[in-house]
Amino acid sequence: SFAALLSEKPAVHRYPGSMAKRVRQLCQYLVDHYDGDASAVWRDADSGAELLTRLTELPGFGEQKARIFLALLGKRFGVAPEGWREAAGAYGEEGSYRSVADITGPESLQKVRA
Repeated sequence: SFAALLSEKPAVHRYPGSMAKRVRQLCQYLVDHYDGDASAVWRDADSGAELLTRLTELPGFGEQKARIFLALLGKRFGVAPEGWREAAGAYGEEGSYRSVADITGPESLQKVRA
């Protein structure tokens, strides 16, 4: 089963059964709403606000996780619809060290942790 796979060492998550359920829900949502193409979530978003809405609609994505993911897309992957930084809130600020979106190596990881 998928949950058993996630339980193999090293475990993907400390609660592999719960995580397996969440991953399945997210995958099903992507199939139902985006034909299984995760990049379609952001590929044709017309604005940062629209992309934030799309991200918050994903199972398991609350407001904060959606803003962090939006910042990650913008800062690390060049996904930059108009207004993406504003929609990402403080996580979108240039030069900030608030989240995984700001980690590029060991030095920036330490700054985020601090």
